Amino acid sequence: MESTPAPGENIAVLRKARGIGQGKLAREAGISLSYLSKIEVGLRPATPPVVAGIAKVLKVQVQRIYGQPYLGPSEQADLLNDLRGAVRRYTLPKEDVPDPAQLAADVGKAMKLRAETKYLELLGMLPKLLGQVTSTALMAASGEAGAWTQVSDVYGCAYAAAHRLAMPDLADMIVSRQAWAAQQTWNPEAEVAAAWNEAGTYQSAGQYDDGLAIVERAISKYESASNGDTPARALSLGSLHLRGIVLASRHKDKQAAADHLRKAHQYARDIPNDVLWHNLTFGQENTALYELAAHIELGKPDKAAEMGTALLATPPKTLTPNRLGRLFIDIARARLDTKDYAGAEEALEKAFLIAPQMTEVHPMAREVIRVLFVLHQRARPKLMTMAKRAGLAG
Repeated sequence: MESTPAPGENIAVLRKARGIGQGKLAREAGISLSYLSKIEVGLRPATPPVVAGIAKVLKVQVQRIYGQPYLGPSEQADLLNDLRGAVRRYTLPKEDVPDPAQLAADVGKAMKLRAETKYLELLGMLPKLLGQVTSTALMAASGEAGAWTQVSDVYGCAYAAAHRLAMPDLADMIVSRQAWAAQQTWNPEAEVAAAWNEAGTYQSAGQYDDGLAIVERAISKYESASNGDTPARALSLGSLHLRGIVLASRHKDKQAAADHLRKAHQYARDIPNDVLWHNLTFGQENTALYELAAHIELGKPDKAAEMGTALLATPPKTLTPNRLGRLFIDIARARLDTKDYAGAEEALEKAFLIAPQMTEVHPMAREVIRVLFVLHQRARPKLMTMAKRAGLAG
């Protein structure tokens, strides 16, 4: 099917190299022996919480099990190296201060590319843009919070690209730079965006309890710094609770997940049409997306699939491609778990249509495709096309 080993194959190789039997690994990772056996032969998808538990036992990063990154050696690697260099030079930008209007337009373009999952085009402009916004902020008059907010927002775009293209060390470095910039803004919303991404690094590493601690700290800090029932407050706190839903549900903490979901719904009532601000999306439709994902993580794929039927038939109109793509991938995963294989393929096809660059490298999209192949779906031409786009078939 592909030359790169599947996650299940990687698990088996790492397990055997460490002299660990299937029974011991399953027991210490908190899953059944049958489940682990099916993952290793490709009959079940390697989900984020399961991979996190196995990675902890095997003492490796989750990316090692997934085989990430999936990028080729040329264009993407060059662009990421350029970004890495710009992030490293965060106090020594080489770029001159540009025209303010043009800079604002370029920052807006970068945020739009992030939302549209056009990562290659985004990577192409980020190194220069990071230098320009930083030069502008460093040269600005003392107290120019707006200039530093631009720096924070551009680092937020950089984090999205590094995270999605499975560069955890680069993502960690970017988050520290974003937090540095956010601290110069006197803007609580910019600090929320930085905390959101910081919690995301723990989520990617499978350290869900630490990620929850970051979220709780950010909520407490923001509540003490803001007053009144403003849209900014609802968006900021609501977004943090969305991150909390994912972390808590993957941590199998049903009560914490329910609490974060309840509070997110409360704030979403004030924002009926989803708003994108500082690279955070919040509103009623995005909250429904997180509720669906939580059902999957908490072992209720049938409930997630039921929610997904209406959402797939009439996709939310206010969500950006990065959110819709994730929604369709989650629906595909729920349908796979409920043995609706044709439905899983249908959802994946929509994910590829709306957010192709994200879907090609998203671990769960690739796992759903891989399992469908193992389950003798090779003769389906649309599935074969998607597999080739993801590099899972020659």
